Amino acid sequence: MKFKSGFVNIFGKPNVGKSTLMNALVGERLSAITNKAQTTRHRIKGIYSTKDYQIVFSDTPGILNPHYKLHESMMSELTQALEDADIILYILEFGEKSIDEKIHSLAVENSIPVIIALNKIDNGKQEEVLASIENLKNKYPEAEIIPVSALHRFNLESLLNLIVELLPVHPAYYPEDELTDRNYRFFISEIIREKILELYQKEVPYSVEVVVDSFKEEETITKIAAWIFVARETQKMIIIGKGGAAIKQLGTRARIEIEEFLNKKVFLELSVKVEKDWRDNEQSLRRFGYQY
Repeated sequence: MKFKSGFVNIFGKPNVGKSTLMNALVGERLSAITNKAQTTRHRIKGIYSTKDYQIVFSDTPGILNPHYKLHESMMSELTQALEDADIILYILEFGEKSIDEKIHSLAVENSIPVIIALNKIDNGKQEEVLASIENLKNKYPEAEIIPVSALHRFNLESLLNLIVELLPVHPAYYPEDELTDRNYRFFISEIIREKILELYQKEVPYSVEVVVDSFKEEETITKIAAWIFVARETQKMIIIGKGGAAIKQLGTRARIEIEEFLNKKVFLELSVKVEKDWRDNEQSLRRFGYQY
């Protein structure tokens, strides 16, 4: 058997379970998972290697209509992911009836294989799921349709086998022991941002950016300092909370998860700073690591 390797780029609207699915397939917790939309802002690669093949999964930001320069940057990541895709894995939530037309057209024009994973099928009755699959087959005859539940890991082995079947013959792109193209600092900032999404309501979580300022590994503990950037002074007050109670709770939750991620005791220091209207500021976006 010849070695296979390729990029499987994951697309879909926000909140359809893209990150959950990639984490389940790769076997590592790589993308922030919450029940809120717009969780993934950067393209995150998860690498799954065996002796016979290597799959480079690429979780892209959810497809949306840009309202800020931040959103434009997120959509540019999506466009780049289209350009290097060997396979497009499009995640549809059960009840959705169509995939993004631009992505579908580009896939057909460039002869890129498309797999449509119908996720969250546990939300429907069997006859409803079968009818939905049939409708998708009629609408996208060139695509492979497969029902899954990322949360309950249903049918993921079948999905993985299908991906391997469609992979091109190619040498590995990454060393066998690499799991992602991102470093610890990136994932720690994502964990903190995820906890902000869980703990704070309304527009505050979407106005937040997290930057790890220092990461010092000592023999028995890892010391981490991170900045939480917000767009307005009122948001800073909300993040901190009365008497610092809110940020203390945030720090505790984030620290526990970071310790699990690093498998090491952690001291976490969080600070909040106002970066006025950073989501529409090109200089700020570049400094925060966004392509613009």
